[in-house]
Amino acid sequence: MRKPGSPELPISRLEFLRRAGLGFGCLGLNSLLSEGPVANKSEVGEPHFRPRVKSVIFLFMYGGVSHVDTFDYKPALEKYKDKQISTLKINNLVEARTKNGKLLPSVYPIRQHGESGMWVCDQYPHLAQVVDKLTFVKSVYGESTNHGPALLEMNTGMTRVGFPSVGSWVTYGLGSPNKDMPGFVVMYDHRGGPINGPQNWGGGFLSAAHQATPVRSRGVPILDLARPEDVDDEQQRRQLDLMRALNSRHADARPAETDLMARIQSFELAYRMQTEAPRVMDLTGETDETKRLYGIEPGKRTAYFGAQCLLARRMVERGVRFVQIYSGGAHGDNNWDAHGSVTKNHTKHIYDTDQPMAGLILDLERRGLLDETLIVWGSEFGRTPHQQGGGDGRDHHPYGMTMFFAGGGMRPGMSYGETDEVGYHAAVNPVSVHDVHATILHQLGLDHKRLTFAHRGRDFRLTDVSGDPIWKILA
Repeated sequence: MRKPGSPELPISRLEFLRRAGLGFGCLGLNSLLSEGPVANKSEVGEPHFRPRVKSVIFLFMYGGVSHVDTFDYKPALEKYKDKQISTLKINNLVEARTKNGKLLPSVYPIRQHGESGMWVCDQYPHLAQVVDKLTFVKSVYGESTNHGPALLEMNTGMTRVGFPSVGSWVTYGLGSPNKDMPGFVVMYDHRGGPINGPQNWGGGFLSAAHQATPVRSRGVPILDLARPEDVDDEQQRRQLDLMRALNSRHADARPAETDLMARIQSFELAYRMQTEAPRVMDLTGETDETKRLYGIEPGKRTAYFGAQCLLARRMVERGVRFVQIYSGGAHGDNNWDAHGSVTKNHTKHIYDTDQPMAGLILDLERRGLLDETLIVWGSEFGRTPHQQGGGDGRDHHPYGMTMFFAGGGMRPGMSYGETDEVGYHAAVNPVSVHDVHATILHQLGLDHKRLTFAHRGRDFRLTDVSGDPIWKILA
């Protein structure tokens, strides 16, 4: 028991035991504070090997894109049209939520394009023009048929809450070269965020400094960032210096509390962002030709997603390490969740995203940024090859789905892996979500097996206990 008047212990014995092994990241706090808080620093050090790319742009089609209606052409669906899927010899048919629907051919024509002869549905005319720059993986599989766990798996590698997102692991491992912008930015749909909300881009048990900063491409870009009108720069600087001193004193007495470092960093980063962020978000300096390339034109539905893609390019130009953009928000047909009708649902979402994505690829290429930027496209799962209900709707289906990559040291104009004859299971060269994450980290110079964090008595990693980079798609 502490005697009256004796110095207060920094932490109790129980608190020390509870946090042992978790607080060593704070050992450098004093030197950090002596230099002034520096955000976006790697907590690991140098990359494990020479990186192939500097940044990642993850285009997330929230709700579940139907692979057999977009890029995974299955002529057998015409052959077996209207047959009950239960009559086919498919292993583990019970895994699907809808088990007895009739097989449904693609609702769109799917044709071969480019010198590579890649299959692209007619609703993607702009992507079809750049298809030779894409790398398709058509044998991805996940674990959950429900949006919540599937979103978490694609974003964090786990189907349950509380784990760091892939962008957080990236900034934990590499930091970010721009000290005036966040290392990890997320832009979600104006119709609403995805199920799980910030859990999809949170930092989990990593320092809070590694969670994403939400940015909006319509209205106020970053909420609560602007300085109040009645406070000038000198006053704000004095306020920040006072908070820094108070927080530093608080942190000195609690060396195991990692969130304190993140809090100090966040105040200073927000202060610097007041100048830098508006410059990044200001598209008035972009030429009309560039805006048209992204589909940013008055009254055009592509303008919103186009502005997000253009902002992503401006961010990676300035060193932002990981940018994630969501297409689709909230529930029902506001996202890609085509239970009632693939035609009704996908037609509008494909239109909204096709030209902006193709424009992003072309713009990065002409600026010399495509080779050092990895573009990732995907959903939390695919959709069933059989119908749901009596129309052309399809149910959730994680056991076979398509993703594509562009730039970033990938082999362009190739397709890797296959689903079975009707697109039900990943059958040839199956690729897990852990494999996808291992590939992303590898291109950034990070060994997914060595990028770990000690938490609650074990070393955690993004890929848990499995996964390998998809070697055959790497250039």
